Amino acid sequence: MMSAITETIPTEVEAVPMSQASTRHTDMRSRGEPALWALGGALALGIVMIVGFLALVFWNGVATFVPKPLPVVTDASGNVTAGEPFREELFRLQPDELAKLSPEWQARIEKDGGFASRTLYRLGNFDFYGDDFRWVPDFTLVKTEYPKNMLFVERLEWGPFVGTIKNFKLDGVEQPFSTLDDPKFLAAHDAARDRWREIRDIERDRIGAINHDIEEARLGLRKIELKTGKDSADYKAAQAEGQARQVDLTRAYDQLAAQAQKLRERNATNTVTVVEIGGRDKTVELSQLVRFYAANDLSFAQKVGVYFSRWVEFLTTEPREANTEGGVLPAIFGTAAMTLLMVVVVAPFGVITALYLREYAKQGRLVSFVRISVNNLAGVPSIVYGVFGLGFFAYVLGGSLDALFYPERLPNPTFGTGGLMWAALTLALLTVPVVIVATEEALAAVPRSMREGSLACGASKWQTIKYIILPRAMPGIMTGIILSMARGAGEVAPLMLIGVVKLAPQLPVDGFFPFVHLERSFMHLGFHIFDVGFQSRNAEAGKPMVFVTTMLLMALIFIMNISAIIIRNRLKRKFQGSQF
Repeated sequence: MMSAITETIPTEVEAVPMSQASTRHTDMRSRGEPALWALGGALALGIVMIVGFLALVFWNGVATFVPKPLPVVTDASGNVTAGEPFREELFRLQPDELAKLSPEWQARIEKDGGFASRTLYRLGNFDFYGDDFRWVPDFTLVKTEYPKNMLFVERLEWGPFVGTIKNFKLDGVEQPFSTLDDPKFLAAHDAARDRWREIRDIERDRIGAINHDIEEARLGLRKIELKTGKDSADYKAAQAEGQARQVDLTRAYDQLAAQAQKLRERNATNTVTVVEIGGRDKTVELSQLVRFYAANDLSFAQKVGVYFSRWVEFLTTEPREANTEGGVLPAIFGTAAMTLLMVVVVAPFGVITALYLREYAKQGRLVSFVRISVNNLAGVPSIVYGVFGLGFFAYVLGGSLDALFYPERLPNPTFGTGGLMWAALTLALLTVPVVIVATEEALAAVPRSMREGSLACGASKWQTIKYIILPRAMPGIMTGIILSMARGAGEVAPLMLIGVVKLAPQLPVDGFFPFVHLERSFMHLGFHIFDVGFQSRNAEAGKPMVFVTTMLLMALIFIMNISAIIIRNRLKRKFQGSQF
């Protein structure tokens, strides 16, 4: 038996005929293995690109507010530069420039192919230098120092300041400055900032309320004039009442203005004298200093404190310095409000349209034409929707509303110009094809047997849709809404025509009736990125804000999407057992 088994085992590998190898190659192609590898490679490449983009944005965004050291570098010509190292790069020297260098540097640069490195320093001190940045070639440096008294000062105007503090004045009396921990200096700064906030509160809120009352009284009188004429008794009574009211409001306005002026005069006597690295000094009010720290003498805890204080300012305050500094709270509010308002509009219209096309409309050429039109609308450039929204919503509908309900405000438009409501409606038109297509697919996925079973039990068409079809199609409908939210929140081109502005003086929500003002212009994170990255006076200065704002926009979209996904998954689990 053993010998028989042994004889059946080949003693050497036999050569595979060419015809069999060709057959195996044909079998590989028939099984689709080359296509499988190509598809897998494309998927991997796409994932790598997405992850790489997210990592780039996240890394630069998170590092934006990290306090950096302030080196003081001196070059061979005696020029001194102090500032934050911003970035480094290689550059090629021309032959005449290379000839001016020492033999040692010539040999080193020629060894590197004619390239040399240089560092871009963020100088600050725009009011002194007229520039924010300066390139310093590394081969020109003769000394680099990190003095502990070198300060980075963030100001309300003119951007950051890099230098030292010479002295400060407290109520007009000059005080010697020793360190940043001086209790007298810190207390004087806190008091000056408190007075600045009080001035802003008086001018924006209290005086703003008086101006609102004055304007409402004027509009009320104008409305009576248009309705009854200037010779009517109602107009004369309203005019007399308005004049009496005007006297009271003017008195209150003068009192608040005097109070704000007194606070300004007090702040003018509390100043600090700062000195840049070249020895030039400047006196500024303490109230203008937002934040200051000794960049080369920070402990880890102090660095963490500066980092998170900048994040708090970024998320809770308004922008300043042409949107390159400060916060983005109005843009966060405008983006979230516009997106949610868009969803409130697009969801019912998209679902109702899909319900009619799928459940009620008689299938034929007309319905097919409508479906083709809906699919084509998804490919229309977004700027076209912006032009349509401006022309139809703002000028036609808004102008009609102004003529009917706000004639006293004309020629100043109320709804007849770009605003939050018209922007939301424009983006709803842009994204409604996505909701229609997704809803139709979800409705078609509901088994026909459920429809027939409901109708067989005596339910009407609407009862079947309401209690059987819609609940089971809701996860797919939510998918369409999620996609529309993601696209609508990131659109910028239509908004540039229909309501978004560089800086919104008023939020769409305030304390005046009707409290929510959908006709007002608003800020948007997407437009903020465009403005800072391409419209600021210095692209380098705006680059960190571009990354951190992009990260914030992505986080906001993620939060809104994940909320909708959680709702969708709960609905899916609820009806999972009854899908078949």
